[in-house]
Amino acid sequence: MALVDKMKAQAAQLAQKAQEAGKAGQAKLEDVQAKRRADGLLRDLGAAVYAQKNGTATDATAGEIDRLVGELQAYEAANGKVDDGATPTDETPSDETPEGGFKL
Repeated sequence: MALVDKMKAQAAQLAQKAQEAGKAGQAKLEDVQAKRRADGLLRDLGAAVYAQKNGTATDATAGEIDRLVGELQAYEAANGKVDDGATPTDETPSDETPEGGFKL
């Protein structure tokens, strides 16, 4: 009987670990989906601002920009700061010569 009890305990542990892994995987999937949504919003916002600067905007473009900014603000409230791919302003480029002796 002791062997059966050990097998039941191990099966329960494996089931628990599988459930935890499933929850972690679901959380990761939700994070990726949220990031894709934010990337799409940023792309649409960039296209609208470009149209505005380029002179090809329509009467609805200003409203679209406001809507997109509002959606991005809601995203940040729920998920944290949007990673827009820009270099942070507190970082200053280094004038150090890279390894290899060449300078960019």
